[in-house]
Amino acid sequence: MERRPRPSASPLSASAIVAHADSGSHILKIDGNSRTKGLGNGKFIKFGKFDEGGHRWCVMYYPDGNVSDTTDCISIYLRLEHGDDANEVKAQYRLSLLGQDMQPVPAYSFQSNQIRTFSSKDRSWGYTKFIKWKDLEESLHLRDDVFSIRCDVTMPKEIITEPTAPAIAVPLSDITKHLGQVLLSGDAADVTFDVGRETFAAHRCILAARSPVFKEELLGSMKEKEADCVKIEDVEAKVFKALLHFSYTDSLPEMDKDETAAVAQHLLVAADKYNMDRLKLICEDKLCSRICSSTVGTTLALAEQHGCGALKEACLNFLVAPGNLKAARACQGFDHLTRSCPCVLEELAATP
Repeated sequence: MERRPRPSASPLSASAIVAHADSGSHILKIDGNSRTKGLGNGKFIKFGKFDEGGHRWCVMYYPDGNVSDTTDCISIYLRLEHGDDANEVKAQYRLSLLGQDMQPVPAYSFQSNQIRTFSSKDRSWGYTKFIKWKDLEESLHLRDDVFSIRCDVTMPKEIITEPTAPAIAVPLSDITKHLGQVLLSGDAADVTFDVGRETFAAHRCILAARSPVFKEELLGSMKEKEADCVKIEDVEAKVFKALLHFSYTDSLPEMDKDETAAVAQHLLVAADKYNMDRLKLICEDKLCSRICSSTVGTTLALAEQHGCGALKEACLNFLVAPGNLKAARACQGFDHLTRSCPCVLEELAATP
């Protein structure tokens, strides 16, 4: 069946919401502060008129507070000087006491947490307890009876949508897929491996990049450098085929569940032979999850002979569990362990 080529991914379109705003600042200097005290609760001094966003603003300064329970505090309010119900002005504001460095003092810097509406009906917004007289007089922010306040005003102007650069959906790397297809097709292969009754076409440069042993055999001074066909004596065909598959795709081929453990054992030996550390660890991990009474003997011998510390520890932990050692001794694989690695049995006997 002919496969139709998949359409290439289209770039994703994208846009952004952009909220423009007018903003400005005005600094108010209160010179002779002590002389304003005693004006009376609820009475204010209007000063600091300034224009921002096409509107005129001013600050209302209540030296004795603007409500009955704030006579010991200074109240500060921002006021819209002109406007009517049909011409509301929306704004956010911030009122800050300035230090001697003319920077806002964080403890006395208050910002509206939402946009407020200023109009003829309700023109002023601010802070009733901006600062207590006692705190101001004992602070370093008041010097020679002078201190300053900064007013920041921000007015939303318009909200528009703007196109942005398209978000490109970059797919995951598929190089191993393409290399796997090169292995299957045999295109441009420059070496053949004779394994048992099967032959496998491959590429010297890829195998040399994956294994230092292959690199020496196929590109170095060994006789296989010039050979078109290399004979493999000590690896089964299905195991060598799996090793080639990993060399090109960095993954193992699909295997039947019944043969996974056996293939992983032989593939671990091949990975050790060709110095392919990642493949060896993958095999070790698969074998750790498949330890049972019938396989633990051969797996433990394999771990001992090829320096697989984690696999060896997993096997020993299995054998020290109640009943497992007796069951393993009844299996043929344990005889192989007894003959090939007697020192492991001594280690097992010494395990508490």
